[in-house]
Amino acid sequence: MAHPVLAASLFGLAIALAASPAAAGDPDGQKMTEVSQYGITWTLDKPALAGQFVNGDWWVVGPVTVRSVSPAPGKAPADEKVDIRRDQWGNTSLRDDDRMRNGSMIVLKAGPAQGYDSRSGTYDEAASVKFPLRLEPNRSLVSTISHRSITNPNFVAPMMWGSERTEQVVLQAAAVLTCLPAAPPKDAFRPPYAGAEKPILRASDIHWDRLLALKSPGAAPDWDQFERYFQRVWLDHIPSWGQRSVSPNENQPAYGREHGRTTSIAALMVHLDVPRQRKEKLTIGLIQRGIDLWGVCQTGMHFNHGGGHGNGRKWPILFASLMLDEPKLARLPETAVFQEDVQTYYGKGWHGQTVLYWMVNHHGPRERYEHKQPEQWEQWDKTTEGYRVSSVAQGWIGNALAARLMKGIDLWGHDAFFDYCDRWMRPDDPYAEARREHKRPAQEGKTYDPFVDAMWKAYRATAPEQKMHGPPYRQWVNQGSGGQWAPNNKP
Repeated sequence: MAHPVLAASLFGLAIALAASPAAAGDPDGQKMTEVSQYGITWTLDKPALAGQFVNGDWWVVGPVTVRSVSPAPGKAPADEKVDIRRDQWGNTSLRDDDRMRNGSMIVLKAGPAQGYDSRSGTYDEAASVKFPLRLEPNRSLVSTISHRSITNPNFVAPMMWGSERTEQVVLQAAAVLTCLPAAPPKDAFRPPYAGAEKPILRASDIHWDRLLALKSPGAAPDWDQFERYFQRVWLDHIPSWGQRSVSPNENQPAYGREHGRTTSIAALMVHLDVPRQRKEKLTIGLIQRGIDLWGVCQTGMHFNHGGGHGNGRKWPILFASLMLDEPKLARLPETAVFQEDVQTYYGKGWHGQTVLYWMVNHHGPRERYEHKQPEQWEQWDKTTEGYRVSSVAQGWIGNALAARLMKGIDLWGHDAFFDYCDRWMRPDDPYAEARREHKRPAQEGKTYDPFVDAMWKAYRATAPEQKMHGPPYRQWVNQGSGGQWAPNNKP
């Protein structure tokens, strides 16, 4: 049986042309009073020039008045199923609240509030836009479809094991309508959905020669499947674990570990020895993902969350910068910190390792622990180690290799991340004697994804020589309710 989310995507791109019989997707635009995508329809009060970006998302020249959106936002239906479950900590970000379903937002600033669905504890009524809505140029309207249940198929279920093939997510789908002051070029990427800055970047500027042509070491992942994974917008403007339950399960993964895993695999697939035409759709999806992440970072988003929630966000931004030869995308505000960087640092570990991991925060600030003998570990140290071996490097390795393949280490700017990935994937164990009775964790030396493991084995040693970022090195330190960068001496 086909996976339900992927099967549904075959019917996702509906085009409603109420005012013009012109061909759907005409890049020059056409006068329209209705635009539909992924089951969401926006109705305008009068015809406006509209068209599609290179990834299929819609633009409209404004200002325009959006008279209504369908499905309509409002209270929960009477037959809705409330099936909230709690995690291993006894926590949930969900609640039984019927005030809002199918909500829409204009996301001008990242933060803990969303206006899509009131079953999430992050819901804020003030964040939900009301219709009719005057949509100004350089604004993006994000609209959603809510589920009638809470337990739903995991978007990346084919990559998951039995216990994680469902997720507690309240949103089914999301789509973006971008209002611009003028029609964009035919090959324009959709500008970021977040913020008021709407740079127009173009597919004609893609440097295809920066993609390699590596022989696949075994069967490659399914191209259609991964193109589908990066087809739609991934909503990613809510910090920490509050994002997970409002991740539309026909658009994106919910947990950050799978953000990292999915991106890792795709980032390596585009370097395989296949025709450019085979790479184009996935490459465009990855670049669009990077543009969106750049946009949320400009509005204050950060990804230094505990556990695995913040994985996989940095490389798509840098990939987009490299592929479009657009340095602006790689220049991120100081508030844009990433889990791969804040969780890795140089130090002296208990069995001789010199690049270490810590969780930073999880139910409050956490302490470093890899310098201590395991006999000295407290309960939170043991919990942190559990996250280290289950939810972190599994989403890092492919991104680290992709950055090496594109000579992106210096651009990344945090050498400890790459050294930690080398430590994790090292096939031998130079620390075996120092470990004594504490054996190397069985999870090390591999990831959950055989394709990533095979690519690492085949191409890590032959990756291009390149300059590391080098000193001064830095490490993240907790301070108050947040943190800051501090000097870090490399042993």
